[in-house]
Amino acid sequence: MLEGFSNASHIPELRRRLFFTALMLAVYRIGVAVPTPGIDGQALSAFFDQAAGTMFGWVNLFSGGALERFSVFALGIMPYITVAIIIDLLKVASPYIDDLYKEGEAGRRKISQYTRYATVGLSIFQGAMIAVGLEKIQAPGGGSVVYQPGISFIVMTVITVTAGAMFVMWIGEQITERGIGNGISLVIMAGIVARLPSALGATMQYLKSGEMSIFALLFIILVAVGVTAGIVYIETAQRRIPIQYARRHVGRRVYGGQTSHLPLKINTSGVIPPIFASSILVFPATIAQFVPSLKDWATFLSPGGVTYDVLYVALIVFFCYFYTAVTFNPVDVADNLRKYGGFIPGIRPGRYTSEYIDRVLSRITLGGAVYVSAVCVLPTILIVRFNVPFYFGGTALLIVVGVALDTVAQIETHLLTRNYEGFMRRGRVKSRKGA
Repeated sequence: MLEGFSNASHIPELRRRLFFTALMLAVYRIGVAVPTPGIDGQALSAFFDQAAGTMFGWVNLFSGGALERFSVFALGIMPYITVAIIIDLLKVASPYIDDLYKEGEAGRRKISQYTRYATVGLSIFQGAMIAVGLEKIQAPGGGSVVYQPGISFIVMTVITVTAGAMFVMWIGEQITERGIGNGISLVIMAGIVARLPSALGATMQYLKSGEMSIFALLFIILVAVGVTAGIVYIETAQRRIPIQYARRHVGRRVYGGQTSHLPLKINTSGVIPPIFASSILVFPATIAQFVPSLKDWATFLSPGGVTYDVLYVALIVFFCYFYTAVTFNPVDVADNLRKYGGFIPGIRPGRYTSEYIDRVLSRITLGGAVYVSAVCVLPTILIVRFNVPFYFGGTALLIVVGVALDTVAQIETHLLTRNYEGFMRRGRVKSRKGA
């Protein structure tokens, strides 16, 4: 891998892209440290120490601590991600959106425009709700976290965090266009990785105070390495369905007759199921911060409990199947194969092909759902058993490993187009897209 980085530095274009990506991520992290006016930072930090299992703690994780500081990037990239997922799901319910996806580049530009407008609206709504919520929050030591509550604070907060969310979205788009990797994913990854030093520091404090033994720490490290290796293996795994193309005679030339394959990812839905499941389950705990009568429900659904884990796994399995059904249409795949003269050996084209693909996809989706559930529930078990902030667990670990694989695959593509052996000599890194 070190040789791969050395080869990357020899290509001017790739070197510029890597430098631009690092520069944009540095700008993002600097913005996270810029606080929004009117907030008592110490009181807000004390509140977040008690809000790890709520929506605030969950959003704070993916914003890289921006919400905890209530910086200008407090909303982070989550409004854009939420809108993009909703528009993606609307392909099933809205024929207009589905037609835009099929129009190629023009349709994608139109969808991107709608996504940006909706992101502004959602950011304004979330900013207003957070501002109102901050005015009601009482710090653990007493007093409000807002210096001067009122309409002026709400308006200023909405404008600030909305502008910050749009700037973060612009950073992600610029990285995608002029840098390396998917910019939106890299922004999320940067926020998660930025929390690693504080998590390691907390773990060392547990070790020094005797709350955790050295053997427990070694066991956790081994588990982390093993889970990471398992994620890399599953995220790059494919179920390849053989495809045979019939021969066609056009004049004196013969086309087709080739053998290919249809790659189906084991985890087609990616990290969307755990994100949806987490947001649904932490919602009662968030409401309980403002409605004291609901604290019993929040305790009942708190992370680490049996009820929470059972519901979490059930929602992950549901969303794995649901999102896979939305993003992958076996009927369209079968129609495209028949249009270009392709067929699956032993399977009749048309309806029988789509049914076969759907049956195979359903089986591997079950395996993918079990894998995602295991990765997401394991950190909870370790937290309860060893009393340690197992930071890189669940959704965060899936995102970090997945984004790293995609980024390395793009770097390797640039190297291979310039006659280098690749980023790693022993083998190419497969893209998670399965293309």
